[in-house]
This record gives sequence, C-alpha cells and structure tokens, in this order.
Amino acid sequence: QVQLVESGGGAVQAGGSLRLSCAASGRTFSTYVITWFRQAPGKEREFVASILWSGGNPFYADSVKGRFTISRDNAKNTVFLLMASLKPEDTAVYYCAARPSILKKTYDYWGQGTQVTVSS
Repeated sequence: QVQLVESGGGAVQAGGSLRLSCAASGRTFSTYVITWFRQAPGKEREFVASILWSGGNPFYADSVKGRFTISRDNAKNTVFLLMASLKPEDTAVYYCAARPSILKKTYDYWGQGTQVTVSS
C-alpha cells in the first residue's frame, strides 16, 4: 500500500521557520516527481514546490522562492520542505503528492496534509 505521510506542521510566529516532511512508502519512487501544495481556508489549492525523486529540478512558486527549500533524503524515503521567513499568508494545510514522471500531469498519490499556522 502506497502512503505519503506529512508531518512537521504547527504554529509559528511571522519570521519563523518550520520543516515539513513527506515520508513515502509502498513502492519505488525513482522516477517520480514529488510536489508540495497548500490550501488556505476559502482558497483553491496552489502549487508550492516540486522536486524529482532523484533530487534534480527543484522548482518553486514565485510566492515562496528564496524562502522555501525542497530537498529529499533517499535513504529515508522522505522529501522535506524547509520554510523560512514565514508570513501569515503562508498559513494553510500543506500536502505532498507524487506523480510518476515529469511527463505526466496527474498525481497518483496524496498525503493527508499538515496544518501550518503563521501568526503576525
């Protein structure tokens, strides 16, 4: 059974940092693209950052570029999202998702989400 499990969310003051984790299990993800999305109350889900499971091609939304860093640890089967200089507008539920390759646009697997709350 394939699972993506997020953790690391919480409440932090503006300017603070959090590191989210997305632990993957149940299959080989060698060609997969792992993406972080977020959804704030009353808003549509939006792309945050993505990375190839091999570690290449990190890509960021303009709203987080320079503040967030996506990385992976293959030995731990985990993708991380290090979030620094957090702003209240970063408040959302953060999800990780996996799609089989950069050529495929639909996501096969989703995590359950982790809440991030940034207070001013």
